[in-house]
Amino acid sequence: MNIQELGTIAEESIPVKVIILNNGFLGMVRQWQDIFFEKRYSFTTMHNPDFIAVGKAYGIEGKKVTHREDLQQSIVDMLSFTGPYLLEIEVEKETNVFPMIAPGASVSQVRLS
Repeated sequence: MNIQELGTIAEESIPVKVIILNNGFLGMVRQWQDIFFEKRYSFTTMHNPDFIAVGKAYGIEGKKVTHREDLQQSIVDMLSFTGPYLLEIEVEKETNVFPMIAPGASVSQVRLS
């Protein structure tokens, strides 16, 4: 949500590992539109940059995973890398993230699915 963190990571040589779960949408907004508004999607499709190229522009190594069978080795590679690393993982477009809180609900009414 804020690309400048990559600049801070690179400038300070912090060995942070960044994982982007990319579904090509504004994920949380799309999820609400899916669950609470009968999939009436509005302005949630994203035209994303090449995140790996952006990371490399900051001097941060990275890899994009598009096939599930490459995921495990890619995580091993990321964790064994000594410096900062950006791993972008393409996920299903309509994968939801839980827990979440419904509109108007309290924390005690958290949804787990």
